[in-house]
Amino acid sequence: MKHRSARASQQLPPPPRVVIENVHPQIEGGRYPIKRVEGDKVTVTADIFADGHDLVSAVVLHRRVGEAAWNESPMCELGNDRWMGSFEVPQMGRYEYTLQGWVDYFRTWRLALGKKVEAGQDVSVDLLIGAELVEQAAKRAEPHGGNGRALDGLRLRALAEELRRTARRAEQNGGSASANDPALVEEVFSEELAVLMDRHAERRSAATYEKLLPVVVDRRQALFSAWYEMFPRSCSPEPGRHGTFQDCELRLPYVAEMGFDVLYLPPIHPIGRVHRKGKNNAVEAGPEDVGSPWAIGSEEGGHKSVHPQLGSLEDFKHLVAKAREFGLEIALDLAFQCAPDHPYVKQHPEWFRHRPDGSIQYAENPPKKYEDIYPFDFECVQWRKLWEELKSIVVFWIKQGVRLFRVDNPHTKPFAFWEWLLAEIRRDYPDVLFLAEAFTRPRVMERLAKLGFTQSYTYFAWRNTKWELTQYLTELTQTELKEYYRPHFWPNTPDILTEYLQYGGRPAFIVRLVLAATLSAGYGIYGPAFELCENRPLAPGREEYLDAEKYEIKHWDITRPDSLKDLVGRVNRIRRENPALQTNHTLRFHTVENEQLIAYTKSTEDLTNVILVVVNLDPHHMQCGMVELPLESLAIDPHQPYQVHDLLADARYLWHGPRNYVELHPQTTPAHIFRIRRRVRTERDFDYFM
Repeated sequence: MKHRSARASQQLPPPPRVVIENVHPQIEGGRYPIKRVEGDKVTVTADIFADGHDLVSAVVLHRRVGEAAWNESPMCELGNDRWMGSFEVPQMGRYEYTLQGWVDYFRTWRLALGKKVEAGQDVSVDLLIGAELVEQAAKRAEPHGGNGRALDGLRLRALAEELRRTARRAEQNGGSASANDPALVEEVFSEELAVLMDRHAERRSAATYEKLLPVVVDRRQALFSAWYEMFPRSCSPEPGRHGTFQDCELRLPYVAEMGFDVLYLPPIHPIGRVHRKGKNNAVEAGPEDVGSPWAIGSEEGGHKSVHPQLGSLEDFKHLVAKAREFGLEIALDLAFQCAPDHPYVKQHPEWFRHRPDGSIQYAENPPKKYEDIYPFDFECVQWRKLWEELKSIVVFWIKQGVRLFRVDNPHTKPFAFWEWLLAEIRRDYPDVLFLAEAFTRPRVMERLAKLGFTQSYTYFAWRNTKWELTQYLTELTQTELKEYYRPHFWPNTPDILTEYLQYGGRPAFIVRLVLAATLSAGYGIYGPAFELCENRPLAPGREEYLDAEKYEIKHWDITRPDSLKDLVGRVNRIRRENPALQTNHTLRFHTVENEQLIAYTKSTEDLTNVILVVVNLDPHHMQCGMVELPLESLAIDPHQPYQVHDLLADARYLWHGPRNYVELHPQTTPAHIFRIRRRVRTERDFDYFM
């Protein structure tokens, strides 16, 4: 038995000599997936090296989860043992990747041979060594079967014989070979031989990275989309009348003309009557008060019902279908909470937390009280049944045609619940996307994104100065966050009217629109409040709206001549026509000699589309300064003029060199969105800019 074990051990390959470490990207060692969208490229870097002087080769191994065979993409050395490789993810779903590296004896031999040839040394034996390496590769190719492999084997054997002939010719010349020998170049340094040897490299002792790293691939809208939030009950053309889904259909052309992709509706369910809030969040509601849509549920139904004044479930499904005709997708609010008269409260009181006096605990965020809302107790004894019921709510609306959900306050529910729910939904409905509305601590927001939320709200609304914006956007787009945290920028929401908008007037709304739409590939506005520049706060120092739409029906005059509707439409059209604005990772900030001016570029990978945005952050005063651009990194000839085409005003300017002057007046031109066009000369010496 000992003798057999010794023989068996002799047949085992020696341990790998290659080390693979410092692999990027990976989130928490592969615990969570990185995120991409259909058609994206995953670029992987790692430190890969071996002992001694032998050269190393490496590949990225990748496949869709569930597939047996691995695909390979070659890696190239960047210097100092750092390697890079990439692969595409063409379809939605889950992928996985790892790395493999090995000592490449053929490349090592060929490098050494080249040095000896240059030095005029005897290489006849070296050529025979190379012939043996090629012969071994031929043997590895032939047993794999298939006509292609068999042909590789035949060709490698032929090349091995050519090397032997070259060795004999070198021996006749005293052992040396000339670097200018065409036969040597053709046989030893040919691309064909390199490709074949790479394909059939000796990998018996290859090192494979110990982890399979996951990738989640979503549809394109997970990264690039423009959302418009609208209360259905305020869509009636008649003041004072409760809007319906049919009224929403009449508003679809308005939203579509502004160029939005998504129409997001706050909760459309029956609203509780017990402890209903009145106007401006008053504790006591009058008989005509409609309450907050987030106080979900009454005797008319709960999370799987629609408010009877909005219409029927069939009316909603008709709205979803009609929206598609206008290129719009309906997003629904997902708020896992109940009004005191929600059917769940009577049917399943065990799903809620009870106080010592037997009453159910309402929602609180001291000193704020939300008596009209009961939060679920996710840790109750019957937590499994509760979780399954909440999942059934999501599935119910998916079956009505909804594929987008904005999730209300996900940070107040357990991480474990979201990880389970999002994985369950993704498994059966991979095209469903979830936007996390969590304005809370950074680590909590990041964890929700890691757990599977497709997009995330951000602190953008409160980042106003150049320093704040630059630091925050650099963090979002140039650190590990870019691999899993997809930011969604909202300059306003039904809950948030920032001080900047309150006191900046119309220019402030334009500034925040341009910043949101160009800094982030995903953004949204709460309208018609935004395009009508609604900026009246409930009280000084408060961010709530006066006469907030959360608590009453509003009649918005969307035909007002001072509306920003046309500007919003222009900005969204610019986003659609310029691929540079449809991603985040190419964002770069540039120097401007004025703290009130911010300048940044976005570009496509091939630099055929470069957008420069310059914004006056001061909504009250004219600001000017010199913008400095890194011409070389933008593929601009520093000795040639280049054109900057302002896509907002359709004005064109001829710039020269890296430093150029800008002047922005908040009342007329608060911002530029330039497309940079480089000078091109045709064969007939005709110049134009593209």
